[in-house]
Amino acid sequence: VQLQASGGGLVQAGGSLRLSCAASGRTSSTNMMGWFRQAPGKEREFVAAIRWSDSTTDYKDSVKGRFTISRDNAKSTVYLQMNSLKPEDSAVYYCAAGGTFYSDLFAPNAYRFWGQGTLVTVSS
Repeated sequence: VQLQASGGGLVQAGGSLRLSCAASGRTSSTNMMGWFRQAPGKEREFVAAIRWSDSTTDYKDSVKGRFTISRDNAKSTVYLQMNSLKPEDSAVYYCAAGGTFYSDLFAPNAYRFWGQGTLVTVSS
């Protein structure tokens, strides 16, 4: 499975961005897709994820109400709509795919496939 993330950029605080992650290859081998992020000097952290089979979602507490993850099964693409962005949201955002129906959406080790990352910079 190959993942291509896009949509990052520079935005002012309070602004919005939409990230996209297009999956190709044996996507049927995956059950969920998620977004993680890593800021300089920090560890990679979970942001949001969605399960293909039933659209169950999960979010990091600090992004609830601001970020929305959605999917387009026909395009094998997952989107992350990010609103009310804050400087602390600045990071490289990675999409990931993998897991089983029983996997925890927030667990990075549940994901077998990772995209290349897209940079999000939020200025104050």
